[in-house]
Amino acid sequence: MKKKEMRSGAKALVESLEKAGVDTLFGYPGGAVLDIFNCIPEAKFSFVLGRHEQGSAHMADGYARATGKPGVCLVTSGPGATNTITGLATANVDGIPMVVITGQVSLGLIGTDAFQEADTTGIARGVSKHCFLVQSADEIPETVAEAFYIATHGKPGPVVIDIPKNCQQALTSAEYPERVSLRAYHPESTATTSQLNRLAKLINEAKRPVLYAGGGVISSGAAKNLAELARRAQIPVTTTLMGLGSFDERDPLALGLSGMHGSAAANWAIRDADLILAFGVRFSDRVTAKISEYAKNATLVHVDCDPASLNKNVPADLGIVADVKDVITTVLSRVKAAEHKDWLKRIEGWKKEKPLAYKPMHKGVIMPQAVIESIDRATKGEAILVTDVGQHQMWAAQYFRHNAPRHFLTSGGMGTMGFGIPAAIGAAMAKPGEKVVAVCGDGGAQMTFEELVVAVEHKLPVTFVVINNECLGMVRQWQELFYSKRYSGSILSSKGRMAPEHIDEDLGYDYLPDFCRLAEAHGAKAWRVIDPGKLDAVVKKAVATKGPSLVEAIVEPRANVYPMIPGGKSVSEMVFD
Repeated sequence: MKKKEMRSGAKALVESLEKAGVDTLFGYPGGAVLDIFNCIPEAKFSFVLGRHEQGSAHMADGYARATGKPGVCLVTSGPGATNTITGLATANVDGIPMVVITGQVSLGLIGTDAFQEADTTGIARGVSKHCFLVQSADEIPETVAEAFYIATHGKPGPVVIDIPKNCQQALTSAEYPERVSLRAYHPESTATTSQLNRLAKLINEAKRPVLYAGGGVISSGAAKNLAELARRAQIPVTTTLMGLGSFDERDPLALGLSGMHGSAAANWAIRDADLILAFGVRFSDRVTAKISEYAKNATLVHVDCDPASLNKNVPADLGIVADVKDVITTVLSRVKAAEHKDWLKRIEGWKKEKPLAYKPMHKGVIMPQAVIESIDRATKGEAILVTDVGQHQMWAAQYFRHNAPRHFLTSGGMGTMGFGIPAAIGAAMAKPGEKVVAVCGDGGAQMTFEELVVAVEHKLPVTFVVINNECLGMVRQWQELFYSKRYSGSILSSKGRMAPEHIDEDLGYDYLPDFCRLAEAHGAKAWRVIDPGKLDAVVKKAVATKGPSLVEAIVEPRANVYPMIPGGKSVSEMVFD
């Protein structure tokens, strides 16, 4: 361990974050981290004050998704730390690199039920990649270096550093290490020559191949390599929710999203394929549907950097633990040019037979899908699109043209409501030159709306679009389809169109809450749109606003997300309306 002049553990932490390349720190102060906050004004990185620790964690997550660099968050002990758990779980499932630093009571007070004491490492262990409890000021620089290494090597994920207050105050001369070597952690794996030869042979001999791309393609930086492979061998490409943007959906080979709310062409292609090249995916239940019926006709190749993902949900005929980009780059030279005319013709027929489409349900009422299309037109498909969770998330996946990696940010595996607003702020802090649009439902928006003031404070060019259908849309949809229309706990307005006593009537609009007034109270410009004929003009105006803006779109409350594969069903049982 290298030594330098004595300084406090808190100062050593700040210096270590600088050495780790941190340029933005998100967080919220408290008693157990005041020594650290006392050093922040002199730090070389900027600090962004969230309005809740969960929001701060989601901001760090959005930063990481937009850049590929670890997002960093600093909070106090006890409730400060426990408030980050949802953010940790969200990042952990989706493989997002984060370092969350939490304050802790002094070592001598641990176990005494001291004020704001919590077993942070014990609580966070199940929702993070690794946890550290610092035992001395001397450990801080090396622990920070190891945390960033673990967060970014192998499958990315969040790492927690819990630092007791006395360790922050104690003096240390320990210095940030020049390199990290962890005896028990060596996640790098490479494909063998025989695996690569077999992979190339399978590709060259396939008649009905499908490329199935997940978030691992994006995290490994393999989008361009994937496109080269697809175009050389003329292989159609479908993606997971996390993989959207890994392949340009304007390309004729693009099939779009697969799975529960995926396109018919994508799901039918997987059903009838003779070879599936699954790169950087987990085979989530939202994609596979009924596992016993999944891709029964295909030889399945699964490439992922995480050995735990192989053969966990779907058995692979060829499993390769390696970096996705390395595998594609290496195998490309062995792949022959191909056409697959008959296969692509069949897929094109499916696209025409069952395209993504919707019909207006009531004259003069905005369909929620139209809001996503309007955003796409206003931004020319170039914005960083961040979503919350629910129906609007699926419509954003379906009706926005995803053409670049790290431009569709969403909570995939955890499905965390409240993610959209703070994650969009984190993305905007990470990419100051790019337009960011956050699409939220009226349910999720209310969970973290307080963070909108951060966008105002920093004059961020984020447009928040609240799709207001007066209900928890996805919950309401499932209650309609599978629970005999018993809308229990899913109607957000007691007076509006979806009020129980008026469920089948069209009434006037009753705003609860009034999102436009809320946004204006926070300092943002806001517009409400009810008329479909005015939708494009309002969205265009909001997107063109230099600072933060909000659009509240009052939409058809009964609209459902289709296509849909009901839970436990197979692809052959897709529902289209």
